[in-house]
Amino acid sequence: MTALTVKDLLEAKGKRQLAYVQVAREEEAIAASEAGMDMIGTAFIPERAHFAKAVPNTHFQFGMPWGKHADATEVLRDAMTAMRGGAQSVYCGMSPHIVELLAREGVPVISHVGLVPPKATWTGGFRAVGRTLAQAKTVWQHVQDFEAAGAFAVEMEVVAANLATEITNRTSMLTISLGSGSGCDAQYLFSVDLLGENRGHIPRHAKTYRNFAAERDRLQVERVAAYKEYIADITSGVFPDAEHVVNIDDDALQDVWKD
Repeated sequence: MTALTVKDLLEAKGKRQLAYVQVAREEEAIAASEAGMDMIGTAFIPERAHFAKAVPNTHFQFGMPWGKHADATEVLRDAMTAMRGGAQSVYCGMSPHIVELLAREGVPVISHVGLVPPKATWTGGFRAVGRTLAQAKTVWQHVQDFEAAGAFAVEMEVVAANLATEITNRTSMLTISLGSGSGCDAQYLFSVDLLGENRGHIPRHAKTYRNFAAERDRLQVERVAAYKEYIADITSGVFPDAEHVVNIDDDALQDVWKD
């Protein structure tokens, strides 16, 4: 399998839905790539900078965390570093002005409309966006603004599904659905939700395919049990045993003490 380029992604628009996952660990990225995921993304932070090179056969996106960058120069510097680090595109949740700057330099940008978590106060908190006429018009305007700025894709987060479908049909950008229905060009989930690592609230838009939280709980019980056995072996003198050590020859040992 060869990594999909931005050109490939855009050519898939309207032909098939793409699968896209957000990961937080290298092993998740590798597993997603082995599974045949079309797109993999993660936040561009130092401890994840090597992820892209671990999955060269999958389109990899580094996200520019909202709030990290004070100005356009800072985000451009990080975006360029991300591209040199193996990314084929970057996510940027900032304004069309910043997206335009990145696009002018040839950086493929995924923009973001609808529920943008750090900006949720503007849309009434963590809830669906685009269910009223005013909100729908605003979402559509934002999409057009990002398209004009040069973004090649737009993440639509928890946007009314029928609105997202109509927008998909009216924009040249690749549309990515996070809780915005099946009418978009790509479906997007966070690995933590997909694998069932969360405890408590699970987003309505997420589908859980495994119960890793329960497995982690089981492993924690096993850790405690193993540590207890280790302590008991030390206390009873069972550990270390002959198989765990090496010895010097007895004659040589006696010679150590000779002057």
